[in-house]
Amino acid sequence: LLRLQSIFLLLFLLQAWKPTSAQTTAPEQPDSRGILERLADRAGQAKAKIQSIGETVFGFTRAYYEDHIQPVAGGYVEWASEIRSSLWEKFQKASDNYMPPTHQAPEN
Repeated sequence: LLRLQSIFLLLFLLQAWKPTSAQTTAPEQPDSRGILERLADRAGQAKAKIQSIGETVFGFTRAYYEDHIQPVAGGYVEWASEIRSSLWEKFQKASDNYMPPTHQAPEN
């Protein structure tokens, strides 16, 4: 995930740098947007695109889990829950019937 984020950041920076490096030395118009504003816009666009891709991947992952993993794992979860309940009932019965041993003083 960190490697993917690094790649996206690098591509973003290359795209932002390429148009600025290709510009000629023509004087800027007073109403032209600054590089920081353009970078901010591109960052917003990249963020929106990455979030959209993430939502799509999450949707596919969730659908796969619900269709393939949950039906198989559901049986194991139920089995483990039943075992836990059974062991808890046995523990409660054993603790209800527990009588601590009484110690008698040793006779000399």
